[in-house]
Amino acid sequence: MNTARAALRGKTSLVTGGSRGIGRAVALALANAGSAVAVNFQRHADEAEGVCTAIRELGGEAIAVGADVSSAAQVAGMVRHVERQLGRIGILVNNAGITRPQPVEQITERDWDEVLAVNLKSVFLVTQAVLPGMRSQGWGRIINLSSVAAQTGGVVGPHYAASKAGIHGLTHSYASLLAKEGITVNAIAPALIETDMTRDNPRARPDLIPVGRFGGVDEVADVVMLLAENGYITGQTINVNGGWYMS
Repeated sequence: MNTARAALRGKTSLVTGGSRGIGRAVALALANAGSAVAVNFQRHADEAEGVCTAIRELGGEAIAVGADVSSAAQVAGMVRHVERQLGRIGILVNNAGITRPQPVEQITERDWDEVLAVNLKSVFLVTQAVLPGMRSQGWGRIINLSSVAAQTGGVVGPHYAASKAGIHGLTHSYASLLAKEGITVNAIAPALIETDMTRDNPRARPDLIPVGRFGGVDEVADVVMLLAENGYITGQTINVNGGWYMS
């Protein structure tokens, strides 16, 4: 652990979808800043355990916790387990998400429901579940991973774009409701970050990005750390998109 940077020592973080890609980078960054970290996964148990092993090798504390974050019952069980093992959650990173690139005419009601459940409903469910603990502490950081698709339509499809746009509405509402309680709520909107999701999408090309390359997971994790350590930024969407969308 980097002892020079322990701003989050004594805090407990939960990173949903933390076994790979952006989630893995975020979990490692939080641990390096002194936070105990719960790494949520649904299918990739071995990779989640690998993240925890890497954190322990840094001198940190971590547990892997399996749960379908689109299920209220599983979310409740996950939060109870984390709080028993690591203490009340002070930092929540809502990172879990799926993409389903497909032609618009092939999107079914089932596709729509699944993407909205995993990408948007989960943000609501996990946030609601951790709020009592944050309120009892008078401190909290909620960081929601959105996408440039919420702002431009993106390259996946309208179901994905709608799910990510909904995150902005949730972020604004929670931020305004919780600002006086020491709890900040922000969103990050990345574009074409070098992950499995990007590599598996044939529509994702670096020439779509003005800077001419895919982003790195650590470039997103850096912004998560900024928001986790700052108590005056709330209700904002931070764009990490290489200039695709400018605001």
